[in-house]
Amino acid sequence: MRDLITLLEAKSKTEQIEIVPLAFKNTQFAPVISVSTMNLHLKLAHGYTERFNKDEGDSEFNYAGYFLHNLLFPQYREPRTNNIPNGPIGSFIKTKFKSYENFVDQISLEAMKLQGSNWIYLARDGSIKTIHNHEVRDDILLLIDMWEHAFIVDYGSDKTKYLNNIWRIINWNVINARWGEAYK
Repeated sequence: MRDLITLLEAKSKTEQIEIVPLAFKNTQFAPVISVSTMNLHLKLAHGYTERFNKDEGDSEFNYAGYFLHNLLFPQYREPRTNNIPNGPIGSFIKTKFKSYENFVDQISLEAMKLQGSNWIYLARDGSIKTIHNHEVRDDILLLIDMWEHAFIVDYGSDKTKYLNNIWRIINWNVINARWGEAYK
């Protein structure tokens, strides 16, 4: 992740940015995330990128939207019924939260407090943090989009169902790679 952050932060206001090419098909995440929702995610992410490149609107907001989506998309994988963390991140979660179930409960508890446009994430120090709107952060291990567009099409206003299902598509190999990059 450090390399990605370094690459993204190295972009100056005069350089063109782009969404990292996706390594998956939009259909891969159903039923957790539908094709419609994934297409909406992609449209918004590309919109932030295009507005930044054209110097339209709030450049910091647009850049941060681009940045966060470039962290979000690679951590998705096809749905799995028993998708629990393994490797270093599994050990880290167990140390910080006593169990994976406690970790999920803590994320959900904090996420359900959020109203409006937000992100929630597991930070490198083991804390659960939020981002209101968009902001570049250098301590993100695992990121969850809590903006309404992330769940409204597939789950209506049922954020709990969204949060219960999102764990099925987290690619723990990507999170482990971020862990390794953060602690090199």
